[in-house]
Amino acid sequence: MKNLFDLTGKTAVVTGGAGLLGRAYAQGVALFGADVFIADINSGVGNKVAEELRSQDLKVGFVPLDISDVASIEACAFEILKKKSRIDIWVNNAYPRTKDWHLPFEKIPPESWRKNVDGHLNGYCFCCQKVLEVMKRQKKGSLINIASTYGINGPDFSIYEGTEMTMPAAYAVIKGGLVNFTKYLASYYAKHGVRVNALSPGGVFDNQPESFVKNYNKKTPLGRMARPEDMVGAIVYLASDASSYVTGHNLVVDGGWSAV
Repeated sequence: MKNLFDLTGKTAVVTGGAGLLGRAYAQGVALFGADVFIADINSGVGNKVAEELRSQDLKVGFVPLDISDVASIEACAFEILKKKSRIDIWVNNAYPRTKDWHLPFEKIPPESWRKNVDGHLNGYCFCCQKVLEVMKRQKKGSLINIASTYGINGPDFSIYEGTEMTMPAAYAVIKGGLVNFTKYLASYYAKHGVRVNALSPGGVFDNQPESFVKNYNKKTPLGRMARPEDMVGAIVYLASDASSYVTGHNLVVDGGWSAV
């Protein structure tokens, strides 16, 4: 029982692995023994993060990936399979978005909306399409879609007052879609021994304006925003045999935000 979280010998991929949360996910599964690939569109930062994690005696490599490009997804999977012959864990975490991502709903140009939904939601879908077939052939695997509390709850716009921040409308569509798509995939691939789950983080501190942080903390039962490391236990759990009878689940890690 004590080895349920052991990922030794497993090959794991974290898309967007060079980002704030992606790095924490990559480090987390690597600490539990997995051979990890950071898959990111930014090769410079991705290689640097991989090097930093290797300096901690972790097995971490880098592979380029643009999830909005099907050819890039194919190439990424091919490179990993060439090196490791299997993919045991895949974390869909990349966060592509346009520069006008934060426009008010009524001002969003149709082309921007389409690009964001296509790059983010469809990018995750095409990664799932490729990777789950690999896991199907292996008869085992765990795929984790990173969703959000804003995929299951409406936003409280009052916490953004006094800032230039807002909750992008497309984000609700994308993350809400991922929650239900996860359930679909879990049902579709269950007979092949493949598990598909979602993780929905609450707001993560990233040097947001002081007024926003204060408002967010006040609304959250645990009284603070999340830290990247708060998500690591959930990722390791969903990736490992500790959750061997869990599929189609959306694990919410939000300090109680969605409970009130």
